[in-house]
Amino acid sequence: MHNRFPLILITALAPLIWGSTYLVTTEFLPPDRPFTAALLRTLPAGLLLLLWKREWPEKHEIGKVFLLAVFNIGFFQAMLFVSAYRLPGGLAAILTSTQTLMVLLLVWLVGKSKPPKTAWFSAILGVAGIMLLVYSPQIRFDPIGIASALLGAASMAIGIFFSKHWRFGLSILAFTGWQLLLGGLCLLPVALWLEPPLPALSAANIGGYVYLCLLGTVLAYVLFFYGLNKLPSAVVSALGLLSPIAAFLLGWLFLGQSLNVQSMIGLTLALFSIFGVQRALQNSKESA
Repeated sequence: MHNRFPLILITALAPLIWGSTYLVTTEFLPPDRPFTAALLRTLPAGLLLLLWKREWPEKHEIGKVFLLAVFNIGFFQAMLFVSAYRLPGGLAAILTSTQTLMVLLLVWLVGKSKPPKTAWFSAILGVAGIMLLVYSPQIRFDPIGIASALLGAASMAIGIFFSKHWRFGLSILAFTGWQLLLGGLCLLPVALWLEPPLPALSAANIGGYVYLCLLGTVLAYVLFFYGLNKLPSAVVSALGLLSPIAAFLLGWLFLGQSLNVQSMIGLTLALFSIFGVQRALQNSKESA
């Protein structure tokens, strides 16, 4: 655990940055264009990374890179923005916090490595913590938003698992860039078909898109895949709980959301969950 600590801190920056997505989406982006937002976040980011690091995957790697691009980027980003537009941030956070449980299930059923019981308990604790942190009786239940959040969590869980267990000769920058490019290309026809053209963009709109592309995608995904290359997949997934924590704190600071005893208990449980998964898996069979 001690030797991993600096690497965990670096990887944790990615979900902390992603925690700002809900705030930026609701406060700075034009309304009702989730697929356009996902497209403008991913496709330019992929092009930038591949212009910087001009590497091509081997022929036998192309199919796997494309599948990871769909799971980690294309489908996941689409579902992320649909849920962000249709659900309160709190409910979306509760649903996506189930991702670590999904990764543990894949490690067990597909990876044939049974995670310790403490890892399962810690992951469940994380869901409970996020529920206490963000739940409100005023939350509205939108079926499409709920399905999108759960499908997005499942898609990312599959992507995380296979990103770890499939081997590639690409550098982290190129590995990230190809996924973002291919995932963005998958989103392009969907955005053009389902959504109207963007209106005249304000400075706030442009700033929101640029922030999500450069910091929320280029930087965050490079850090994420760097950590995933060196840490167990469930450990990286558990760090994802930092995203709703960051979203909640940003909402408290900038949107006037309340900070009470319930939310403080939830925040504490979520942090204990992250620590518990790290501890439970430090000696597991899953490669570090």
